[in-house]
Amino acid sequence: MLVSTQTYSDIWQDCLSRIKEQTSEDEFAKWFQPIIPLNFDGTTLQLRVPNESYVYHIEKNYLSFLRPILHQLFGMKTRLRYVMPKAEQNHATTVQGADSTAINKFIARTDTANIKNPFILPGIRKAIVDPQLNPAYTFDTHIEGECNRLARSAGLAVAVSPGSTPFNPLYIYGDSGLGKTHIVQAIGNEVRQRHPQMQVLYVSMNKFQAQYTHAILNKEFNDFIHFYQMIDVLIIDDIQELAGKEKTQNAFFTIFNHLQLAGKQLIITSDKPPVELKDIEQRLITRFKWGLSAQLCQPDYETKVKIIRSKAARIGVQIPEEVVHYLAENINANIREIEGALSSLVANASFLNKKISTSLAKEILKVYVKFSLKEITIEQINKTVCEYLKLDPEKFNSPKRTREIAQARQIAMYLSKKHTKAPLTAIGSAIGGKNHATVLHACKAVSNLMETDKVFRRQIEEIERKVLGK
Repeated sequence: MLVSTQTYSDIWQDCLSRIKEQTSEDEFAKWFQPIIPLNFDGTTLQLRVPNESYVYHIEKNYLSFLRPILHQLFGMKTRLRYVMPKAEQNHATTVQGADSTAINKFIARTDTANIKNPFILPGIRKAIVDPQLNPAYTFDTHIEGECNRLARSAGLAVAVSPGSTPFNPLYIYGDSGLGKTHIVQAIGNEVRQRHPQMQVLYVSMNKFQAQYTHAILNKEFNDFIHFYQMIDVLIIDDIQELAGKEKTQNAFFTIFNHLQLAGKQLIITSDKPPVELKDIEQRLITRFKWGLSAQLCQPDYETKVKIIRSKAARIGVQIPEEVVHYLAENINANIREIEGALSSLVANASFLNKKISTSLAKEILKVYVKFSLKEITIEQINKTVCEYLKLDPEKFNSPKRTREIAQARQIAMYLSKKHTKAPLTAIGSAIGGKNHATVLHACKAVSNLMETDKVFRRQIEEIERKVLGK
């Protein structure tokens, strides 16, 4: 049975009196006085608000004391329904009453997604968005190494305080198979564990594009935008797929700006740094540079050893140490291929009923991965660098210190540290008779220049391919 207008209006006035005690005069006048109670049926209290931003601001900033007041005066089962003036009702009469099942369908399906009225504001009944995260991708299952330390460390910081670190957006880039998806999903899973009240969403750019197209065809563009604006931590995978899609870029720009201004966290992955993105508007690229760009590189020897041991432990197989080190020394591949090669070795050993050994690894895995069957030496690297740079080896080994020779030695030191097991002192001794500190400085100088000079980076990558015999 409906309560009389006078009754629920009086109760609402009592609510306002209590709200006024806990807010400043300006806050109360701006955010609460414009609200008009429309109806109360014993469970649902309908309130007319000027627009959506009112609801979002009130429930984001005042819900902690608003909920107890409503429960005390209207009853513990009270829920809110917000109604906007017709001028604001572009897609629905209410913003609170949508079905959370439709939200989850919108995320999970891009062909027939039902995105009608997905703008569920945080409140007494809060919709739960399926984050689209793989629970196996956590920081516990991720192997840390020099190749990913910056991205991993920044990711952990973001997970602790989403939207409150300088790393917003967090832009992680690198070649396929280096673990970008694992890291960003690990961030998402960590956020959900530490901040269960936050809405986290992982979505590939291809799926985002499909959702956008579906929304346009069904005249649900506002719903599409509002849905993404409710996310607290948005993870976009493969942002480079946005290239050339001008209208989708405009939609993403709107979402990006809203989340950024609202203090929400954005996490982006790509196969290249922001400066190398093609056919994407400059205003977006500029925003990608606002936070931190962290590169993932090919795993070094120590990291490959850890990956192989971890993978073997996860599948419950004991791998002899000599086989672990043989694989780490000879497989020049990304993380995905290393794990695939190990799975192939284990499967073949099981099917052939043989022990896992170095000889079996050599015979079986050469079908699946490319091996570097001869050890890379410092001398070989020096020779390759001189040939590529068209530099006389005698000048390279001479006491001369021209800029050309100095940079060639730095490149050789960088590649020797990366692709040989020689200690730094041995590398320095073999390249100009330098000490280990000079080698460390050279490696840092080359790494820094590769990050800022894409032409130089391509040269290093070309020399590296020649060293590896690719």
